[in-house]
Amino acid sequence: MTLEEKSLTAQPVGAERRVGGLGNPVALAIAGSACISASAVFMKLSGTNAGTAAFLRCALALFVLVPLAWREVRRVGTRPLRYQLMDIGAGVLLGVDMVFWAASVLNVGASISTVLLNIQVVFFPLLARLVSGTKLSGRFVLMAPLMLAGVALASGAIGHPEQGSNPVAGVTFGTAAGIAYAGYLFLMRLGGGREHTVSPVCVSTAAAAATAAVMGGLWTGIDLNPGWPAWGWLITLAFVGQVLAWLLITTALPKLAPNVGAALLLLQPVMAFGLGVAIGERPTLTQAAGCALVIAAVWYNSRSPRRRAG
Repeated sequence: MTLEEKSLTAQPVGAERRVGGLGNPVALAIAGSACISASAVFMKLSGTNAGTAAFLRCALALFVLVPLAWREVRRVGTRPLRYQLMDIGAGVLLGVDMVFWAASVLNVGASISTVLLNIQVVFFPLLARLVSGTKLSGRFVLMAPLMLAGVALASGAIGHPEQGSNPVAGVTFGTAAGIAYAGYLFLMRLGGGREHTVSPVCVSTAAAAATAAVMGGLWTGIDLNPGWPAWGWLITLAFVGQVLAWLLITTALPKLAPNVGAALLLLQPVMAFGLGVAIGERPTLTQAAGCALVIAAVWYNSRSPRRRAG
């Protein structure tokens, strides 16, 4: 989950409040960012293909999300059908995103793929503009070309790619993932959290699992018996990168000023870059420069506008 998703779903309830009691919101946000940033590394270390990783990540997460959602439904009632349909539609797009994102990891590495996913920061406002007529800010118009240039550099499509990587495939899959993710965020925003926080995530995750099963089955195939240590990495991916990260982030963000939350969530691509290097990836200098440009563009776009005195 990235910046916009946390902003859209951040409403602490029930179990999330108890997690929130374990520490201050800054520490929780940092811990959540660390969990998310490790997702690509867990996926790569599993050694599985894109379809297998995407499907099992969602399916395993349901073992935790379903009981939490059931408890929420008993407490606040059933979510209206209209919003459940939006959750399902969002989940379909999330499944497409996860398959393409996993393919991007395999082509350009864990460190670069996490940075590439931030391209959804460009597509989300454009989608909102086309569907609901939301005006594009001057800051976004300035940031978008820099963001795209950073993506091209980070992937290696421009400049020098990491040896053994496939920058064209990586940026193609990363862009497709970003577009699908922007659609997911948009539908989640239309549905809104309201009284239900766990239920929308649970339903969308189930829909994502079904979509990844179909898409991954047709494209890469799905291995339901990947063996060890693949199972260990995939279980870690599901519970650390999917469930724990969500609980930490959605607890922390409502208690933080928007600019502080945005700045802390930008630790995700920075940590992912460092973790990718730690497992042996060696991005080139031009790729590192592209990552820095992407992170700077996202940070600039997410800053709170300064109020003029008087």
